[in-house]
Amino acid sequence: MVLDIGVTDVLSIAQTVGIVGTLLIALFLSRREVRELSIDIETKVLSDLDEKVHRLEEHLWERPELARVINNVPTLSPEAVYAYDVLNVFSHAYDMHERKVLNDNEWFGWVQWMRTCFRLGTIKEHWKQFQQSQWYDPSFDDFINKEVIAYVEREIR
Repeated sequence: MVLDIGVTDVLSIAQTVGIVGTLLIALFLSRREVRELSIDIETKVLSDLDEKVHRLEEHLWERPELARVINNVPTLSPEAVYAYDVLNVFSHAYDMHERKVLNDNEWFGWVQWMRTCFRLGTIKEHWKQFQQSQWYDPSFDDFINKEVIAYVEREIR
């Protein structure tokens, strides 16, 4: 059995394959763009929420007695409010790393700064106090405990 395919038939098949291939490539690229757009939107939402938390913390600076509203403590010291703000920035950086917004080099710098703060400052004591209230995401808790505090404690020994 011999197939009798003419030049026009071959061109028609090639044209169809070309069109289907182009559509598949366009579909692949558009799905990737939609995924990246979704990540960008999530990142913007997280940044907006982080800014709102920061504004709430500014209120605590001005009127520490308002801390009772969210933590049922008589008042927070300015140092505790600042520590909470610093930890929120660390948490936000962690979230941005998890979403692949921060590249590895930027993230390395953040981790080094976190370790330095936990090694030299009093933030470690505040972390332990805040951690009891479970303010932060469990994966961020694990990161701070295993990658920051454990590293600093090994370094000190």
